[in-house]
Amino acid sequence: MGRQEAGFDGVYSLEGSRDPFFPLLLASQAAPALDISTGIAVAFPRNPYHVACQAWDLQRFSEGRFSLGLGSQVRAHIERRFGVAFDRPAARMREYIMAVRAFFDCWQDGEALKFEGEFFRHTLMTPMFNPGPLDCGRPRIVLGALGPAMTAVAGQVADGLLVHPFNTVPFLRDVQLPAVNKSLAKAGRRREDFVFNVTAICITGANEEQMRAAYEGVRSLLAFYGSTPAYRRPMEAVGYGELQPELNKLTRENRWDELPQLVDDSLVEHFAVIGEPQQLGARLAERYAGLADSLGIYAPYAAEPGLWQEVTAGTRRAFTEHEGNNA
Repeated sequence: MGRQEAGFDGVYSLEGSRDPFFPLLLASQAAPALDISTGIAVAFPRNPYHVACQAWDLQRFSEGRFSLGLGSQVRAHIERRFGVAFDRPAARMREYIMAVRAFFDCWQDGEALKFEGEFFRHTLMTPMFNPGPLDCGRPRIVLGALGPAMTAVAGQVADGLLVHPFNTVPFLRDVQLPAVNKSLAKAGRRREDFVFNVTAICITGANEEQMRAAYEGVRSLLAFYGSTPAYRRPMEAVGYGELQPELNKLTRENRWDELPQLVDDSLVEHFAVIGEPQQLGARLAERYAGLADSLGIYAPYAAEPGLWQEVTAGTRRAFTEHEGNNA
């Protein structure tokens, strides 16, 4: 059973052990009704021109259902895995998105390519290399951000924010969403034109054994995320800030197997939505309705495909009821 049959509206691809763009081409052909998005593609190792071309092609192939999700990754990976510069990442990302938009403006509206910034310069586009306008319009650009500077960039120049799955409600409600609103207001942009995309880590299963396997899989995932210094802020928002250096110390000592032992049940409950398939939709709405404009599900474990039909149906029902009660 595919994502479409399971009741999802779209699918996103992570940049992990594989490139995030090519799988979306396959998804757009296998399930033509699904929205597709990179969630995220690491920006800095890729030239804005290359990314603009890939986004343009995927928008064309999907007939207007593609969103370009970009992110900065963290310094260690950018400098040591990709081997490129990470200086002033927020300023670099702001200019990067503007450079990609300059290509979109050139191809869609016929504007001259005249982008000259501090980090990027693009001033030549001959007819032979111009793919021309799209009947479905240009792709949206959404930015993955967690820290205040990058979140501000999203409000300034992106069409939406991709909230990292490693999130807590107090952090979203009291820190990240206010930062977005402040940035939008400063840039003279409307909140209605900006999408706050939240991805929720979910724990569910068809029986007790599957639930336990999912729970332990998520515990390990949270330990891995929590070891990253850049991800400390959501932990601080729920009183676990001091745990982050402990997790990081284990990684530096190459004691990866010991990480999950430091993640207690309370932390799991702060970062994950837990419930049987028939319960999960209501619990997702309880946590995120009125906060998220778009909701993604992150389930880093094996589960029976039919299980997600019940989850997506329940989620739609619960969010609709919440909207009706607050109309």
